[in-house]
Amino acid sequence: MLRLFVLGLVLANAGYYAWSHGLLAAYGLAPVSQSEPQRVAQQIKPDMLRVLTLQEARQVEGGSPAAVQPATECLQVGLFNEEQTVVLRERLASALPSGSWVLENATDPGRWLVYMGRYSSAEVVTKKKLELRGMGVSFEALGSPALEPGLSLGSFNTQTEADAELARIAKKGVKTAKVMQDRVEQRGQRLKLASVSPALRSQLDAIKPQLAGKPFQACS
Repeated sequence: MLRLFVLGLVLANAGYYAWSHGLLAAYGLAPVSQSEPQRVAQQIKPDMLRVLTLQEARQVEGGSPAAVQPATECLQVGLFNEEQTVVLRERLASALPSGSWVLENATDPGRWLVYMGRYSSAEVVTKKKLELRGMGVSFEALGSPALEPGLSLGSFNTQTEADAELARIAKKGVKTAKVMQDRVEQRGQRLKLASVSPALRSQLDAIKPQLAGKPFQACS
């Protein structure tokens, strides 16, 4: 029985070899040919084919080089008071393309601090920091030199928020902090450039003297 199985396996392998190599083609038994010489004959100047770059492909897809648009960003700067706005508007009109900028009414909210200080020395501030860490109370750098040396335990847009934080940290043992207003609400004009291309960005240096030292920021 085993001999018959082995003999059958040998015959099957021999038959597959003959079929796959076209030895049985005369009997109509042969694999389908994968070569298609007629397709090669139909190619038009295949030696002129080349791979396009990404930019070239985008240009072909869009129909012209203008289809590839440079990246733009939205920038804003301000606030500016009424006097500053008058001067800035005149400079913008002469230095930047029409329609590339707008001056908008805007408001910067007031700022309230939960504050500790002023202290007699930097050494006292260091000691207070250690005490606050022990209580699990965070603190941050002060943005106003007039309040140094001291500590900010948080800044808030409203007095109500600051009062709530003071009450919370008082439960942790903070006894000498207080709420104070660091900045009043300000109203004015904000300069906005909604679509700044690399070319337009190169023109912004012309208006920097009228920006009162205020930096451009990404639009919020």
